[in-house]
Amino acid sequence: MIVGIEGKIVKKEPTFLHIKTLSGLTYKVNISLFTSPKINTDAISLHVTQIIREDHHSMYGLLDMDEKNIFDTVIKLNGIGPSTALAICSTLSPNEFSAALVNQSIEAFKRVPGIGPKSAKRILVELSDFSLESLHNTSENSALNEATQALESLGFKKDKIKKILTTCKSDNTTALIKEALKKLG
Repeated sequence: MIVGIEGKIVKKEPTFLHIKTLSGLTYKVNISLFTSPKINTDAISLHVTQIIREDHHSMYGLLDMDEKNIFDTVIKLNGIGPSTALAICSTLSPNEFSAALVNQSIEAFKRVPGIGPKSAKRILVELSDFSLESLHNTSENSALNEATQALESLGFKKDKIKKILTTCKSDNTTALIKEALKKLG
């Protein structure tokens, strides 16, 4: 699986690049409309998601790791293909995407070509617990996830757990659970 590509830009269009690598191969890499204007040199290094289908192989490259994380998350949703995922990354910046999820903004997702009200609602429901910050801190994220699951198994509501855990100072699972239980009880 290809996760990155580095080379010289042979051809540049608003939605794709042809990148010639040091080995001499030239790859077509689809890019978002937010990535395109940031490319101002001939040499490029991109984070890549490679999609392999029975009849088609394609690569989607993004400069910003947050944008790639959004692409990789959205592509896993039912009914969202790579073209729609790239359209989301081209329409909503990572901050706008996160804000749209937090604010449950159907209108923000309806601005994306190919997404109607039903798809927008489905995205909001399926990604209700998505946050860019959680993707950066995997150890802290792991402790928070484990603490959330433990507290849910004790019968506490998920929205109340999230509010309490954001006020907790601990950084390991056991301490987080103890601190949350004191605040919840």
